[in-house]
Amino acid sequence: MAELGSGVLIVALLLALYGFAVALIGARRNIPELVESSIRATWGVAALVVVASGALLYAFVTHDFSLDYVAGRSSTDMPFELVLSAFWGGQEGSLLYWATISTVLAAIAITIHRRRDRALIPYVVATSFAINIFFLVMLTMITSPFTVRANPPDEGMGLNPLLRDPGMIIHPPLLLGGFAAFAVPFAFAIAALVTGRLGEDWIRAIRHWALIAWGVLGLGLLIGAWWAYHVLGWGGYWGWDPVENVALLPWLTATAFIHSVIVQERRGMLKIWNMSLIVASFLLAIFATFVVRSGVLSSVHSFATSEIGPWFLGFLAIMTVGSVGLLIYRIPGLQSDRQLESVVSREGGFLFNNLLFTAMAFATFWGTVFPIVSELFRDTKLMVGPPFYDQVNGPILLALIILMGIGPLLAWRRSSTRLLYRNLIYPAVAGVVSTIVAIIMLDHILASIAIGATIFAVGTIVLEYARGAYARRKSTGEMYPVAVSMLVRKNSRRYGGYIVHLAIAIMALGVIGSHFFQTERQFVMEPGETAEIGNYEVTFQGLDNRQTADASVIAAVVDVARNGDHRGTVEAYRFFYRNFEDQPTAEMGVMTIGIDDVYVVLDRWEESGTVGLRVFINPMVSWIWIGGGVFVVGMLTLFWPDPKPSRSRQKGPAREAVLREA
Repeated sequence: MAELGSGVLIVALLLALYGFAVALIGARRNIPELVESSIRATWGVAALVVVASGALLYAFVTHDFSLDYVAGRSSTDMPFELVLSAFWGGQEGSLLYWATISTVLAAIAITIHRRRDRALIPYVVATSFAINIFFLVMLTMITSPFTVRANPPDEGMGLNPLLRDPGMIIHPPLLLGGFAAFAVPFAFAIAALVTGRLGEDWIRAIRHWALIAWGVLGLGLLIGAWWAYHVLGWGGYWGWDPVENVALLPWLTATAFIHSVIVQERRGMLKIWNMSLIVASFLLAIFATFVVRSGVLSSVHSFATSEIGPWFLGFLAIMTVGSVGLLIYRIPGLQSDRQLESVVSREGGFLFNNLLFTAMAFATFWGTVFPIVSELFRDTKLMVGPPFYDQVNGPILLALIILMGIGPLLAWRRSSTRLLYRNLIYPAVAGVVSTIVAIIMLDHILASIAIGATIFAVGTIVLEYARGAYARRKSTGEMYPVAVSMLVRKNSRRYGGYIVHLAIAIMALGVIGSHFFQTERQFVMEPGETAEIGNYEVTFQGLDNRQTADASVIAAVVDVARNGDHRGTVEAYRFFYRNFEDQPTAEMGVMTIGIDDVYVVLDRWEESGTVGLRVFINPMVSWIWIGGGVFVVGMLTLFWPDPKPSRSRQKGPAREAVLREA
């Protein structure tokens, strides 16, 4: 496998260099045959990289410990699914996975758009190859996954203990896949800047690709939060850790782009914003990889640091200087077709949305890199903790939720104050009443305001669906459930977006509940002893020693009761893996009762059976995972194609309206 994997990667690098060169020559000298050859080369490179990935997977499956990467990441006693996930368990495999996703998506996108966007395609091909050449150079010359050991061991080391979790199967491929997918819209953006074709073509071409990257990365972040929640033991799911932060950055800028691009499509405005946001999303994805792989910032999520950080920094610098230079050069061609007529308009709402998302991205970026900056100028690494992000990003998130409620009710160009008031009255009343009720019940001003703002946003979503369904029922006679489904089917982009907004609102309620109302207590308990925390009683039943195929396990068995009513048994674990006995890992015991999570951490234990437990009551955390499910539904809805109206059915006033809109 070593010869096959190394060989096809070298051939892929040579073919990528060829494709890059002939794409540019074909475009500059107007030689269609060369451009066509470069397009075919994208499929050749993709196929070769897929073969290399297959070779590495085969090496893992067959336990080929002659490969240093396989021996250092897997063992024969690991479960099969974790053996497969060890593929991306280290830097070499994760780089190969990135290259695989990037080359395959580039080949698909170029093939789809080769006819319609013929003027852009040569430069899309060249940009894609430039990105993939970097990764192929890394994989062939700097850090190859196919390095052979002189003396292969009989058994491998096994995966890092913290990575031996079901989250490993889902989280890294989604996160890395999201990063890699941003290369496609970035390539189209660079092609538009190079050619000066800054109209609607590049925007139309990348909209779905940007959605794919944004959606996949968003799911990766959500699965990562779930993974952290049940294995890291701090009682939470998001700790504003540097690796978490840098993964969030491209998602924030991409979210702003997905909203902002609507204005360019509809009104020919915010062109500089859109180009800057999509370029920033890709550059931040590279920055995230640099932070994770360089070890420049300490993180509980860094498992594969190495010396490749400077290479990524150099690549990031080249891409940043090149793309920013092109952007500045093309600023005259990126001016808006129309001016903002009123701040109180749909355009003004999207502009404010951009400002909020970029402000949050900048604050998060600054908090993340501040330790590096402080060390450079003060010779002391000053860390920035969660309180900074809570104080800075908290108000921004609150403003975004409020804007999420106001935005859909704003009209294009200029909103009538009277009409806006009429549309806002019911959601606003719902928000105010919710705030008052929350203050009375919870006695917490900030949490109550946040809850009220979220209910206000949900009220707007409900109102939009109700108004649309009522209009359809009035015109077609459809029953309300049918009318709602037809709304989504006929305008999936708009109403799918509302579903995503609903998902964000549900997750926001989960964050509010768990952030403001978490309860924590520490106990030293002997078998049979009971302790109280809030309305709950936990009874420690004893320790249970177990053995799995790859680990020794200590389980603390705890009964949980609420107001004296027994609700079940939960177990908190400590795992001791072969070759990693000095690195015990944990899995928390989590039981969801109503809206609460009872979260049990086994901190220490003694031979006598006495244990130290930390117990958290985390309200509404499960709403975050429910919101994640709604997010998936919204994403799938966004990709549902809108039906094209039949010309024969467009008659009379309806047809005239369509012609006026066009």
